[in-house]
Amino acid sequence: MPLFTGIDAVLFDLDGTLIDSAPDLGAAADKLRTDRGLPSLPFQDYRPMAGAGARGMLQVAFGMTPEHPDFLALREEFFLNYEACMTERTYAFDGVAELIEQLTRRQLLWGVVTNKSKRFTEPLTRAMPLFASARAVVSGDTTPHSKPHPEPLLEAARRLALAPERCLYVGDDERDIVAGHAAGMGTVAATYGYLGQKTDVASWGAHAHINSPLGLLQLLA
Repeated sequence: MPLFTGIDAVLFDLDGTLIDSAPDLGAAADKLRTDRGLPSLPFQDYRPMAGAGARGMLQVAFGMTPEHPDFLALREEFFLNYEACMTERTYAFDGVAELIEQLTRRQLLWGVVTNKSKRFTEPLTRAMPLFASARAVVSGDTTPHSKPHPEPLLEAARRLALAPERCLYVGDDERDIVAGHAAGMGTVAATYGYLGQKTDVASWGAHAHINSPLGLLQLLA
C-alpha cells in the first residue's frame, strides 16, 4: 500500500537530494587552502558537510566558524571559486532522471526548494537539462525566510497553484523535514544524501525514509 495519497506535486531539496554537488563545493573550498600554500584535503573530508554550504566548507577547510573575523571575506572568495566551477563535477544522483520521468508520466508536478541562494541556483539549474520540466524553483533568498521556516515551501505550493497538503517534500537534512511539517506537507527523508554530522535520521520525524531516489515511487499512489 502506498503511504501517500492525494499528492499532486513533489518538491525536492537540491543538494544531497537531487544532485551531488559535493565535488564542486569541496573543490571550491580546497582552492582556498591551496591558494594560501596549505596542503589539499581529501575530498571525503568535505563531503559530509556539503549540505551546510559555505559554512560547512569553511569549517572543514579552516576550522572556521561564522564568528571568525575573516569569515565573511573567505565566504565571498569561496563563492567566487564555486561560481567558477559549480557545473564541472556536479551530477544528478543515480535514479533521479528516471524518477523525474516517472513523476511526469504520472502527471505529477515537481519543483525544487533549496537554501542555496539564487546566485547559484539559477545558473546551476539552467545548465542541467534535468530541471527543464521543473515547475517551481525556490531558492534560499526567494522569500524573506529560508528552511527550516516553511515559507519557501509555501511559496513553491503557491507557484504550483496547489494547497500545501497536496505536495510532498523530500530532503536530506533535518531542516527539510521541519520545514515540511510546518508547511503541512508530507515529508520524506532522503537517507542517501549528505546527512551532515547528525545521522540519527529517525529522530527527524519524517513520514517516510528512502535510501535511493527511485524508492519514492513506492510511496506514491
